[in-house]
Amino acid sequence: MKLCIAEKPSVARDIAKVLGANTRKDGYMEGNGYWVTWTFGHLCTLKEPHDYHPSLKYWSLNTLPIIPEKFGIKLIENKGVEKQFKTIEKLVNECSEVINCGDAGQEGEVIQRWVLHKAGCKKPVKRLWISSLTKEAIKEGFANLKPAENYQNLYTAGNARAIGDWLLGINATRLFTKKFGGNKTVLSIGRVQTPTLAMIVQRQKEIDAFQSEDYWELKTTYREVVFNAEIERLKSAEKANDGLEYLKKFPFEIIAFEIKEGVERNPRLFDLTALQVEANKKFGFTAENTLKYVQSLYEKKNVTYPRVDTTYLSENLHPKVGGILQNMQFYSDLTAPILQKPIPKSKAVFDDSKVTDHHAIIPTEVQPSPSLSREEKLIYDLIAKRFIAVFYPECKISNTLVEGKVGEIIFKTKGKQILDAGWREVYAKDKKDEDDKNKEDEQTLPMFEVGESGPHEPFVHQGKTSPPKPYTEASLLRAMETAGRQVEDEELREMMKGNGIGRPSTRANIIETLFRRKYIEKKRRNIFATSTGIELIDTIEDELLKSPELTGEWELKLRKIEKGEYEADKFKEELMKMVWELTQKVMSGQSKVILVEEKPKNKTKATKTKKKSIVWEEINCPKCKNHQLIKGKTAIGCKNFKQCSFKIPFEIFGKKLTEKQLSDLATKGKTSKLKGFKTHPNELTEGVLQLNETFEIELK
Repeated sequence: MKLCIAEKPSVARDIAKVLGANTRKDGYMEGNGYWVTWTFGHLCTLKEPHDYHPSLKYWSLNTLPIIPEKFGIKLIENKGVEKQFKTIEKLVNECSEVINCGDAGQEGEVIQRWVLHKAGCKKPVKRLWISSLTKEAIKEGFANLKPAENYQNLYTAGNARAIGDWLLGINATRLFTKKFGGNKTVLSIGRVQTPTLAMIVQRQKEIDAFQSEDYWELKTTYREVVFNAEIERLKSAEKANDGLEYLKKFPFEIIAFEIKEGVERNPRLFDLTALQVEANKKFGFTAENTLKYVQSLYEKKNVTYPRVDTTYLSENLHPKVGGILQNMQFYSDLTAPILQKPIPKSKAVFDDSKVTDHHAIIPTEVQPSPSLSREEKLIYDLIAKRFIAVFYPECKISNTLVEGKVGEIIFKTKGKQILDAGWREVYAKDKKDEDDKNKEDEQTLPMFEVGESGPHEPFVHQGKTSPPKPYTEASLLRAMETAGRQVEDEELREMMKGNGIGRPSTRANIIETLFRRKYIEKKRRNIFATSTGIELIDTIEDELLKSPELTGEWELKLRKIEKGEYEADKFKEELMKMVWELTQKVMSGQSKVILVEEKPKNKTKATKTKKKSIVWEEINCPKCKNHQLIKGKTAIGCKNFKQCSFKIPFEIFGKKLTEKQLSDLATKGKTSKLKGFKTHPNELTEGVLQLNETFEIELK
């Protein structure tokens, strides 16, 4: 029997169905010469300090730095994990061949290799490498299984990353906690987390130190068009008024008029970071939530693998594009114009040299179900429209530059007109287009003639200098991608990704960790450092710990390990040396206490009668039955959601459910008869909500 190990039960079911392994067993599927089993994401983790020596369970400066002679792995302490591992271990020992069906990425490779190592696998191993979970992709993947050795560098890089994060995280966190935590709080330090916090703190200091200044600008209106004086901003109202009096003495004369036709290039396809940025800008979604929604779409076979850092497609995908567009029936009015002609094979879209493990995120040929959540629909719409837009013609524009003078002072203005919308046609119906931000630049100007002159209406515009903008999640993700450098150009940004901090799949979690640690907080969409976060960064003297550029260099080395261009042992040695030096430096320095901010609890008025609230943590998940339920911001879900994927949204088909109705659905599998549904695809307005065999919610 051949043993297939997937990363999640849902993926295992998809693979088993394609392979014909349809007989359910305890912890695996069987049939047609295959066993198909699964992990729950990480089953194994690196050993903790106390696993090497019991005394290291207790935090002490005297035991630092902790550097094991050899790093080991262990099972995560969880009964469900232990049971599933025993199943895998048994199957590994009895099978003839193992097929690694983990997620096709660095983390997926590490998850599977650690499990196989822990199970003592001595059987030959092959690798399934696919970019989507459609039936066709799985079939094609099994027809082209690769030797596991092909992915050795990928594992080596992932393992080095985990060890590097362990070395720095464990040692630096214990070091700073014992030195500066006053035995009251844990001060969390991380290889990526800390330089990310440092960027936020630096930006905040720039904002706090900023002193706004008044300034005055000379402008004039000629033929109903506003022109701006090409001189430095004036620092006083007196000088501005003197300038105004000067302008009144002379007519306005046109000295240059130029119209240039040009193009606006098509947007690039989405990688994960670009998708998270766009979703944050348009919908206010957090990076973590966007990853959750697109991961769900991937598991529903609607989009390709999402944890990617390229905006290009492989050249061998070109023949498949037409079929995908043809199947996008909801977007048929947009796809029709490009399906009339052969799909262009542009280097801006198809480039093998820019694709490593995976290509950009695109729709699959599987159309989404109407039962998608609102958030999933919005994310799918972003991906679908971007995929369509890249195959449209470029947007043709006309740029107009006009130059005039009044006396000796030069005035300029500019305008832009869209001559042929091209790819912009895809977004014509969107409520807010990016163009709205640049209305002044896109003003339609009349025809001018060089040498014409006439009366004008000069005036003074008074303004104030603005401080730097605080980070949003969108701008913070971009800053992490470019190691803190401000980069607008798409091509340059693409080149700098190798030196970014963190990986696309981990950046969302890094930001969430900073929120949980109370190092940062959000006000509306803006991100600010707390006093704890600022004090922590100020306390860290070593630039290596908090420099985005230097952390970006580590990231580049990890990428080189993945390509076989750098030794993993050398990377580990560099980090060990750094940990030794950091420990000596901090321990010999002065001590102070950093306290974590505690927000005051709001006092609430006592009510006469209290409703008995439902304790969700006491209710088992009806799907996996191994974990309890928890209450989130928008849904009730399994505590082990990443692997189990069970959730009940607070709002279903446009109706908000009460806690009692949510509880009935979770514990009884159905509600009583309800009314008031507004968005059901079959226009049902009443009925009973119930969980089907796959634990999806239906209205009957």
